[in-house]
Amino acid sequence: MKIRGRGISGGEAEGEVIFTTQPISFLGGVDPKSGVIIERGHELEGENIANKVFVFPCGKGSTVGSYVIYQLKLNGVSPIAMINEVTEPIVAVGAIISEIPVVDKLEKEVKWKNGMKVRVNGTEGYVEIL
Repeated sequence: MKIRGRGISGGEAEGEVIFTTQPISFLGGVDPKSGVIIERGHELEGENIANKVFVFPCGKGSTVGSYVIYQLKLNGVSPIAMINEVTEPIVAVGAIISEIPVVDKLEKEVKWKNGMKVRVNGTEGYVEIL
């Protein structure tokens, strides 16, 4: 099933979903050396977003979060793609400079589950459930 959305950062990636209903702050919320969520009390605390399609509602926090996304990419532990309800500028800039595909504002609601397989096309603005 292909679901249209808004392409934020170009490119295409296919992989396994890691999903949260909670916003994330990349600065102080994600370890840039490992890709592990370190934000205390976050529902994904202790989970790793490296090489996954990271599905989260939106980012929060400092503009330095864009650079943390870039550090994740440089360290080889970034998500391969991201899907948001609404992508705010911190995540958008981080994804663009890191060349991580991002799509938001999907036209249909998806019942996300960890481990499901998806293809994200940020260039054409769609997510495909595989």
